[in-house]
Amino acid sequence: MTIEFFHDVICSFCFPMSYRMRQVQEEMPEIKIIHRSFALARDSQAHEQMFGSRENAKNEILSHWVHANQNDDLHRFNIEGMREADFLFPTSMNGLLAAKAAGIVGGESGYWAIFDALQTGLFVESQNIDDPAVIEAIVKDSSIDFEKWQQAFLDPATLTLVEDDFRLANAYQLTGVPALIVNGKYLINGAQPMDQIIQAIQTIKEKETPIIEVIENSDAENGTCDMIDGKWICKD
Repeated sequence: MTIEFFHDVICSFCFPMSYRMRQVQEEMPEIKIIHRSFALARDSQAHEQMFGSRENAKNEILSHWVHANQNDDLHRFNIEGMREADFLFPTSMNGLLAAKAAGIVGGESGYWAIFDALQTGLFVESQNIDDPAVIEAIVKDSSIDFEKWQQAFLDPATLTLVEDDFRLANAYQLTGVPALIVNGKYLINGAQPMDQIIQAIQTIKEKETPIIEVIENSDAENGTCDMIDGKWICKD
């Protein structure tokens, strides 16, 4: 089973969802989780178009944090710290590029490590994850090879990979995150409770598992065609 986990570094509900998906991965290690980029605010113009100004964006987004903090199992959001921070609310692209570059260097686990570190930086530590210097400090504090990461971060091919994720999200007709696409055809939408995520995955697994009905028969050797010594041997 493959799960494509679409998320954005600035998405408040992606923060608790990532924590839950790590638990899902522990409980179901056979599942392959692929991280996909989704931009809620590609640049400052996006904030201005949605909220009128980046100042308004910060105020309104912080109201979303209240609900996200209630959703978060650990209630980690530092709302007042962000309110007092002297920078405007970050946009998506620098953080998404940083996570994708980490994925190039360290695979899905590398991506996930930097993604979570960036989200912790924003939601808990009130850091401006739009700032390249902040991003670099977060990467340096991880196990990712910084020089290789920096090369990937500056490589135009990394932006292409992020854009590929955007196109895939459009193909899936996603309008928001967090979102899980299971086996390319089932959607689990939003930061659902842990038990509901597990239940949904189990339901999908049952649908996807071929059903083989076994009928006990003492004369099972009759009425069969078998491969014996490279030849078909049929018995009736």
